[in-house]
Amino acid sequence: MRLPLLLSVLALAATAQQVKLPPFTRTVLPNGATVDLMPRPGLPLVGFRVLLRGGGEAEPADKAGLSAVTAALLRRGTSKRTADQFSGELDSLGGAFDVSANDLATILNAEFLKKDFDAALDLVSDAILHPTFPEPEVKKLLAQRVEGAKTVKDNPGAAVGLYFRSFYFGAGHPYGRITDEASLARITREDILAYQRRLYAGKNLTLIVTGDFDPAVAGPAIARALEPMPAGELYPWIADTPVPRPSESRLVLVDKPDATQTYFQIGQPGITRKDPDRVTLLLLNTLFGGRFTSMLNQELRTDTGLTYGAASQLQQSRLTGVIAINTYTKTETTERAIALALDILKRLHDTGITAEQLSSVKMYVKGLYPRQALETADQLANVLGEIELYGLNRGEVDDLFSSIDAVTLERANVAARKYYRPDNLTFALVGNAKAIRESVKRFAPRMIEVDIRQPGFTVAR
Repeated sequence: MRLPLLLSVLALAATAQQVKLPPFTRTVLPNGATVDLMPRPGLPLVGFRVLLRGGGEAEPADKAGLSAVTAALLRRGTSKRTADQFSGELDSLGGAFDVSANDLATILNAEFLKKDFDAALDLVSDAILHPTFPEPEVKKLLAQRVEGAKTVKDNPGAAVGLYFRSFYFGAGHPYGRITDEASLARITREDILAYQRRLYAGKNLTLIVTGDFDPAVAGPAIARALEPMPAGELYPWIADTPVPRPSESRLVLVDKPDATQTYFQIGQPGITRKDPDRVTLLLLNTLFGGRFTSMLNQELRTDTGLTYGAASQLQQSRLTGVIAINTYTKTETTERAIALALDILKRLHDTGITAEQLSSVKMYVKGLYPRQALETADQLANVLGEIELYGLNRGEVDDLFSSIDAVTLERANVAARKYYRPDNLTFALVGNAKAIRESVKRFAPRMIEVDIRQPGFTVAR
């Protein structure tokens, strides 16, 4: 981090006593749709965020990618507009419009000028309420997605994460079902229609509006726009069945014969978004691998030059996720880099952190949080979306700093011993198997080898 930015962060953290989520109203419409309105006068912009509960979790097990394909087709033809008409109108307004899907939900993000509120609302509601999924557009998009899935393997940094998810969670878990050319090839227009009818319903929808608008005018307009949407059935979340820690370490080696670097992830059981330890782990993971000066990056990048970057991911979603080390190194330094990453992990587990480190990371997180989460209308919409999807409350923001302050050194080190363990780990490596096979065997009694040229990302467990 550059010195001026670091100083400003530290100054902000030193003076900040607390942060508060700005006021907003929450209304549930007769069809079950939830509408959150958070006016933020200033820039003459208004943002719309639509969340449709379900996402990848609600897909059939053999049709991973269905939610994302359905989302991408929303602007490719409605009962009121063809794909070209939709794009033309969007361009004429100069608006931003993006739809995607993750494990939890389908997410539509749009931003327009304040003066175009009515036209923007019409576009957004048309896409959600009246998609027609024209057969030619379905075929074209699926063909594009199949080709895109094949090219992921040309990017080993992206591929290693997909192999890791498959290997760690397994095909029976929603997070272990990976979109690939085979799953996409099984998707039909009928599947898309069925998914849209089931999930695109009032009881599954949240619309969040932020920016410069008049709630007294916007609220009734939104209610009228969403009134035609059927209430439908609330998607029932599946029960959280955490993946147990394996009885011994396991490793999948994905052979990419032309690789000159090895990309690897090392993971173990993590937490959910609502876990009581989430604030403690936020601090710990930031120290371990969540900032430029983290333990992992300092030793693997700065001190030894084994990589250009090393991090630790603390996955917090609705279902129990993972804590995963993620980095890459030259083929010839693969064994050394993995061994050093494990040594750092063991040190955190065995020794814990110091009072000085805890004080530093508290200041760092409190200094960055407002600008990372509460500065823009889009960031505020993201916070409201998490509150809605995860069943949280405004205390997630309002009480954050006090929760950070309440983390003691003893509590942090108990959590370090519990969650950052150096035993019974899951490894995924993408690299030149011939060059590294023998040297990496020592990290796991059980090793599986997969040819990257094989279709898909499934790893038998």
